[in-house]
This record gives sequence, C-alpha cells and structure tokens, in this order.
Amino acid sequence: MLQSTRAADDGAVSARAWLMLALATVGFAVNFWAWALLSPLGPRFKESLGLSSFEQSLLVAVPVVVGSLGRIPVGALTDRYGGRVMFPLVSAATVLPVLYVGLAGHSSLPALLVGGFFLGIGGTAFAVGVPFVGAWFPPGRRGTALGVFGMGMGGTAVSALTTVKLVDAHGTDGPFLLTAAVLVAYAVLAALLLRDAPGRAVPAEPLTRRLGAALRLPVTWQASVLYAVAFGGYVAFSVYLPTYLKNGYGLTQADAADRMAGFVLLAVALRPVGGWLSDRFGPVRVLAGCLTVVVAGALVQSSAPPLTPLGTAAFLALAAALGAGSGATFAFVALLAPPDRTGSVTGVVGAAGGLGGFVPPLVMGSLYGSYGSYAVGLLLLAAVAAGALLFTETGVRRALLRRVPVAGVK
Repeated sequence: MLQSTRAADDGAVSARAWLMLALATVGFAVNFWAWALLSPLGPRFKESLGLSSFEQSLLVAVPVVVGSLGRIPVGALTDRYGGRVMFPLVSAATVLPVLYVGLAGHSSLPALLVGGFFLGIGGTAFAVGVPFVGAWFPPGRRGTALGVFGMGMGGTAVSALTTVKLVDAHGTDGPFLLTAAVLVAYAVLAALLLRDAPGRAVPAEPLTRRLGAALRLPVTWQASVLYAVAFGGYVAFSVYLPTYLKNGYGLTQADAADRMAGFVLLAVALRPVGGWLSDRFGPVRVLAGCLTVVVAGALVQSSAPPLTPLGTAAFLALAAALGAGSGATFAFVALLAPPDRTGSVTGVVGAAGGLGGFVPPLVMGSLYGSYGSYAVGLLLLAAVAAGALLFTETGVRRALLRRVPVAGVK
C-alpha cells in the first residue's frame, strides 16, 4: 500500500503541465522584474534627491511590503478564479505603475513612494503561481515543480543587470518603458495560452471565510516563519545589496548592481535544487542545512572581511542557502496544505516572506546611519536564522511526522 501511494504521488507528468510551469515561471520573472525596478536606482535617487540612508531604504522597501501584503487577497482570489485569470490580470495591472514611475513619478521622494506602492502589485504574482503550478503536479513532484517556478524570482537579477545600463543609455524612462512592453506582451500570451489544471479544486466559500480557514491551519504559520527568514533574507539582500556594497566597500553603482545580480542568480539556481532535495530527503534536512549556512555566513560577514575572497564567499554561501531554503519551504507547504486552500496559504506565507524582506533594509539603513557599520544587523540575521533552525528541528519536524510519516522527515 505504501509503495502504491508513493507511486501515485510520483506519477507521470503531462507535457501540458510542463508547459504551464514554463509559462508561469516566465510570468513570475517578468512581474518580479517590474517589482524590483527601484532597487538598482536607489543610490542614484539618493544622490539626485538628497535622500538620507533611511529614506533610501524606505524607497526600495515600499514595493516589497505592498507586494507582500497583496499576496494574501491575490492568493485567495487565485483559489477561486485560477491562474488563467489572475496571471494576465496582475501583469496588466502592473503596467500602469511602471509607466508612471518611468515617465513622471521619479522627480521627488513622495512621487517615488506612490509609484513604488503600486509597483508592489507585481510582487503578488508569486501567490498566483504557486497554487496554479501545484495543481498541475502530483504531491511527490510538487517540491521540484515549485522550486522551478521559484526561479522566476530571477526577474530581480534582470532588473539589476539592465536597469542602470538602460538609464545611462536611454534616460530614466528607458528601463520602465521596456518592462511595460514586456508585461503587456506576457499578459496577452498568458490570456491566450494559460489553462488551469483539470479537476482543480474550486472553493465555494467567500474570500474572508477562506482566508480565516487558512489562518487557522498550523502549516500556514509554520511555513510563514521559515519563509520570512529564507525568502525574506533573499529579498532583503536583493534590494539592499547595491547600497550595502557601495557604502561598505566603496563599489561603483554599476559594479554593486552586477554583484547583486550574481547573488540573485545563484539564489535562483538553488531554489529548484532545494525543492528537488526536499522531495527526496524531506524538507527538514534541507532547511536545517540551509539555515546552518545562513548563520555561518552572517557571522563571517559581520566582521566586515575583505570583499575578495572571504566577503564574496560569504555572500555566495548566503545566496545559495537562502535560495535552497525558499524552495524547501514550499516543498513543506505542498505536503501539508489542503489543495483547495493552497492559494490562501500561499498568500499568507508569501506575505510573511516579503515582510521578512521589508524590515531588514530599514534596520540596516538605520543602523548604518547611526553607527557607520552593518555588523549589528548581520549579527541579528545570524540570531534569527539560529532561532529558525531550532524551530525547524522541533516544531516543523513534529508537524511532518504527525501528518506525513512517510515523507522522509529525518
């Protein structure tokens, strides 16, 4: 019986499922590209508008918090209407704030904050993709599939690699016009090609009742804690690393943006690896290993070592661990979340991850403004990761043993 259950979980996946996964991953990347447009330009806006360190941190953090909180209703709406409707809708809605910032909303801090607020819409695409992709794959393949989908967070790397160069070549509106055009193209493509999985569970209850039910599930809060550390750490570094490298190591804006892109690409590459390893060895082992690396990397970097080679090695280790840990977290969600609540659970967990990325840039900016050092902020990261490691080995392990005793929890 056990073997037949696992065989069903690991059953064959159709070619259409892989196509839907590819389309969803592209959509995630395009929307995250738009979501991250302000981060590479943070140092430039600081100089041109005379911003303080805290104001600069606030500027790059606002899209993060809005995109995070927006995932809660968007995830619940995806449970009801499906990714076929929600992916084109979210992509089309993100076009307007992208055009606003590029054409008119970059002349003052209040205008940028308004634009950044609505750029947060792009960050909600994550809560569309997880239930959409998960419905196409059997439980034994969902960790890998969701890890592949998570590679769409590489849209932030596209932004890091292109935004500054496009501004230098074509003016401030250049990257925003390009991103808006890509969003429109994807919205049309998604409307034409995306299809929800056959037999998708469609809840009948009102949105508020479904959200309430998701909030009462233990997996929602367990995964939220883990994702706030793993994905939150990734988001924090992806939006603040250019500023960190410029202030801490004196790098140019372009060099700092390129190094941030390297950090993002490594995290993106390791996210499906985290999901794949979780499918085979269980999420607990993978999360424990990743969080241990985060603790070590943060402790090393808190001493402000030379960027070459030790500082670079510490950052790359952090990128790999945070990426793989993000993938492992949603392998955990895929095992425990009820199919008709996956979008709602994903929305809450995704919000926690985004909020986990909102707070550190503000803390780091405030601490640097007060002490001229990032050491305390990195020590706080190490302490938080250590707490998450302890939680993984206790609460998360017990939850999996209680609900899925054959999932490879060891």
